[in-house]
Amino acid sequence: MTKVYLKRKIATRIANGHPWIYGNEIDTTDGDIVPGDIVEVYFYDKKFVGKGYINPQSQIAVRLLTRRKEEINDAFFLKRIQQAWQYRQRLGYSENCRLVFGEADYLPALVIDKFNDYFVIQTLSLGIDKWKDAIVAALETLFKPKGIYERNDVPVRELEGLSQQKGWLTTPGETEIIIRENGLQFLVDIENGQKTGFFLDQQHNRRAIQPLVKGADVLGAFTYTGSFEVHAAHYGAKSVLGIDISEQAVAQANKNAALNGLADTCKFEAMNAFDVLKQWDKDNRKFDVVMLDPPAFTKSRESIGKAVNGYKEINLRGMKLVKNGGFLVTSSCTNLVSPELFLQTINEAAKDAKRKIRQVCFQSQSNDHPIIWGMENTNYLKFLIVEVTTL
Repeated sequence: MTKVYLKRKIATRIANGHPWIYGNEIDTTDGDIVPGDIVEVYFYDKKFVGKGYINPQSQIAVRLLTRRKEEINDAFFLKRIQQAWQYRQRLGYSENCRLVFGEADYLPALVIDKFNDYFVIQTLSLGIDKWKDAIVAALETLFKPKGIYERNDVPVRELEGLSQQKGWLTTPGETEIIIRENGLQFLVDIENGQKTGFFLDQQHNRRAIQPLVKGADVLGAFTYTGSFEVHAAHYGAKSVLGIDISEQAVAQANKNAALNGLADTCKFEAMNAFDVLKQWDKDNRKFDVVMLDPPAFTKSRESIGKAVNGYKEINLRGMKLVKNGGFLVTSSCTNLVSPELFLQTINEAAKDAKRKIRQVCFQSQSNDHPIIWGMENTNYLKFLIVEVTTL
């Protein structure tokens, strides 16, 4: 097996367990380099680091799969996926969850979401893509699913020399399915929905709004398919309005409201949130609860400043629409904006909006998306509820 030797001076994160090895941290190699193949990695003093897959084309040259001298084969992936499922079961998951969360489940660049008896997978690097057949076989062995769908229509694959693609990896089945979450039903479009079709990472956070919304007039912006808004209506809101720029998302959100018998309370409209919130502030329109769940405004460190400005602007607008003593519910889904920077941004937005805020809760993603300390990409979601009062 090809051996990779690291430079003497490397980031301590590798010794501390981080699975990523960048190209500029490699000193020498012994053996042929075949992109996507498994290699053994050693420190400069020949001490064993672990085994992982290599791709010189990628900025992350090696992603480690194990720190042990064990064989990487089909049985290895079966065992890892089985361990990931056992972990979720211990936490109480049975129907829907993120089954594999990449590095947090020691399977770098692999995402598997479980929707009832259907699975959606993403193999986001060349090394893990080479094991796709083994991953499919493991899912079939463990779950005997109705179908496994590939959502590899993501640009990050091109950085690995891979094409974007999507489709069935097993016998074709339904691409629109219904799942249950917190006692509610939601349509999931695994073929055309964002990411894998549904944002499972906000499941616990959607429950957190329950005490805020009873009898309230609620606004949700960047609603996507309406999961927060439908929860608000279910928890007793007097009225719920959700807005999103995507007409397709709004159509599905209205279907989700109807699916749960909440269409009279919960309405959705296709609007640009930035424009509308600004105008409604001028119109002095007010809500008891404003919920903001915007997309990641950045995917690169170079544009963090613009992303922070975007988060500040949208939260400032949201706060101005909250009645005195009402609540702002807000999220950020990029790991490039740290929890500390996110809270600082919200604080600055409050100052500019001339509002006083009091934290109700601050938490991260649902626990089927575990966080590994020292791996910032696993700690990406920030969810905040604050009470908003006028100065």
